Amino acid sequence: MNSQLDQASPRPQNDAASTRDPDGFRLLNRYWDAANYLTVAQIYLQENALLRTALTAEHIKPRLLGHWGTSPGLSLIYVHLNRLIQKTGAEILFVAGPGHGGPAVVVNLYLEGTYSEIYPHVSQDAEGLRRLIRQFSTPGGIPSHVGPPTPGSIHEGGELGYSLAHATGAAMDNPGLIVACVVGDGEAETGPLEGSWKAPAFLNPSRDGAVLPILHLNGYKISGPTVLGRQSDEQVVALLRAHGWDPVVVSGSDPALVHVHLARALENAHAQIVQIQEQARRHGATGPARWPAVILRTPKGWTGPAVVDGVPVEGTFRAHQVPLAGVRENPAHLAQLEAWLRSYEPETLFDADGRLVPELAAIAPQGRLRMGATPSANGGSDLASLPLRPLENYALEVGTPGSTKHETTRPLGEMLRDIYTDTEQDRRFRLFSPDETNSNRLGAVFEVTDRCQMEPVLDGDDHLSPDGRVMEVLSEHLCQGWLEGYALTGRHGLFATYEAFAMVSASMTVQHAKWLQHARELPWRNPVPSLNILLTSTCWRNDHNGFSHQGPGLIDTVLSLSGSVIRVYLPPDSNTLLAAAEHVLLSRDYVNLVVVDKQAHPQYLNLEDARRHAAAGASIWHWAGNDDVPSGKITHPGALSGTQSSITTPDESVASTGPDIVLACAGDVPTEETLAAAWLLQHHVPEMRVRVVNVMDALVLPPRDAHPHGLSDVDFENLFTPDGEVIVAWHGYARAFHQLLHGRRSPGRFHVRGYSEQGTTTTPFDMVVLNRMSRYHVALEALYRVRGRFDGAQELADHCRTMLAKHESYIHEHLEDLPEIRDWVWTPPEP
Repeated sequence: MNSQLDQASPRPQNDAASTRDPDGFRLLNRYWDAANYLTVAQIYLQENALLRTALTAEHIKPRLLGHWGTSPGLSLIYVHLNRLIQKTGAEILFVAGPGHGGPAVVVNLYLEGTYSEIYPHVSQDAEGLRRLIRQFSTPGGIPSHVGPPTPGSIHEGGELGYSLAHATGAAMDNPGLIVACVVGDGEAETGPLEGSWKAPAFLNPSRDGAVLPILHLNGYKISGPTVLGRQSDEQVVALLRAHGWDPVVVSGSDPALVHVHLARALENAHAQIVQIQEQARRHGATGPARWPAVILRTPKGWTGPAVVDGVPVEGTFRAHQVPLAGVRENPAHLAQLEAWLRSYEPETLFDADGRLVPELAAIAPQGRLRMGATPSANGGSDLASLPLRPLENYALEVGTPGSTKHETTRPLGEMLRDIYTDTEQDRRFRLFSPDETNSNRLGAVFEVTDRCQMEPVLDGDDHLSPDGRVMEVLSEHLCQGWLEGYALTGRHGLFATYEAFAMVSASMTVQHAKWLQHARELPWRNPVPSLNILLTSTCWRNDHNGFSHQGPGLIDTVLSLSGSVIRVYLPPDSNTLLAAAEHVLLSRDYVNLVVVDKQAHPQYLNLEDARRHAAAGASIWHWAGNDDVPSGKITHPGALSGTQSSITTPDESVASTGPDIVLACAGDVPTEETLAAAWLLQHHVPEMRVRVVNVMDALVLPPRDAHPHGLSDVDFENLFTPDGEVIVAWHGYARAFHQLLHGRRSPGRFHVRGYSEQGTTTTPFDMVVLNRMSRYHVALEALYRVRGRFDGAQELADHCRTMLAKHESYIHEHLEDLPEIRDWVWTPPEP
């Protein structure tokens, strides 16, 4: 290929002396040589880091791991961004999208000095170089991804597809930042990355930073070509143009020419970004900006072996990983490796003490301008928490527990509205949702802000403007990816979506949790705001959407991750949701999953009890049971004063005669069905002592050695008794609840009913019937499991079966639930 600037993307060319500087580019090329040399050394060597003696098999690592193919391109870009920073003083965050690009990024961090500052044992001398090469892809060392241990990184690049979404989120409300995002052409084939090109429709240059995509086309994946790598420049330019970018192509295999043209492209891109932002900040943004982008075509494995054993390597897929695989066993391969390493002339790059020679070291920026030291890559420069108003502003007056209904998430919308208001001058909060803000009853936010859209606003559009701060795009990948980038750079947010379709981005949740888990182990990493996921439109209440919209699988996914970073909350009503929201929005370094339906549900706890319940994670709801009063005497706390609580948390003593059966519940619909079952049992079998336990924090259930929220054995038994039978109504799959109980004594006494993959377009109550979690199924299970015989038990069992049959007939004739189901509210049961 000939080095060229794409003529299909006309741009005034800058022929300033800075891009006609042979000596400057000579030094830049030598710096690039140093980066490439140390990259190869990391992959192959365990000793003799600077080839001060002849290379032998003993100097080679026993296991050759790593990826060479993408590394020269990453180093080329990094070196040129250093040059741009030196010339302009720009703050640049580097996002490396290509997988396994770690060795290249690490050596550039080492050469600029950031790496040794954070890891002093990897010093900038001969011994430090030895440690640098030995640690790569070895036990106790570093991985081949740009992971949490890599300074300057907010993006791992292990699971491909998220780099441009992370970069876009990092730029939001970060007006002084340029995020240079390298997109590999293998990564560009993924769905999330394909969707991420839409960023110009959502980035507002008057308030946001800039994203500079650098699409690196080296032509190949691990064993074959890439789609964009095989397409013409015109095709790739047309793709990016269609999404709103202004791309320029730089391509070639002659380093001298590529250096000149890449430097020009980046200088022009920076000038264009400054012009766009200055114009918008003076006169306002009235439409999507044509942000610059660079399409860089260079050979895969550039400067590496051209041919190995008679087979072409450089510029082919064979350069992807380790081009010379048999170095320890094959003398010819060993000789070829030594020739490859010596081609970079390391003796001219490093002095006698193993330090980069001064004229090359001067190329790197200093202090915070180094890309490894930018505050944006380590939680941002402002670690302040969100301003939250007192929850009393949004709390519902409950009165008699369970007697009133309210759309559970609507008060949360009012809380989020005020967060927007209180961060108007210090913008560090956004709500992300796939076109579902109103649907999820969070529409109060539109009283103070709009949906963000840089495309034209038409008559009839609802709360849509370039200045909006609610991010709606019909892609779970983009919503979550934007929030992850936003949070990792120090800002706060919430991702609200329908429960079933959170599984679209479930793997992103896994990857983010893994990042946080390892980041927590690094003392130099600042805590970052948590990834907060709100799931509504749950599996139990999708009246018209049907089976496709029913699936609580993200709970299972999250529960399988490290207990050090995951939390799962199932608030039963609005006040407990507010308490949970307050906690998760102020938290750092967690993945918080909050599951609650948006529909109208009974409201149970006043704010004081809601806070206590949320803090404890589970409690006994005395007003719903009768095990703490003499048999047959039922009191009701509807008139309880503010100084008297209707719940008992697990660390409090329980004045109880001991229940005959425990009914436990977790989730709003399971709670309602459990309370109705408790009512049936107390009404029909008054001599049976029933305890109701509500679980809001799912992670109190495992033993404490399995999760830090786990209850002690004493506290667990205070709730569930030491050996009594427990009937559980659980929001998700029953297996998840059983998983949580692993390690508890006698887990077989817990009989769990939950979602069992039965669903259709049907009535709300029919959903719980189909999944055998209805009040009648819970009551029948309790009658079956309770120890002893009780008057009225058989009559209740007959009643339950009769009602289930009546329900089946009624909904098919009347197309709605029975009035006694539809209109049921909790009242003190009278025998």
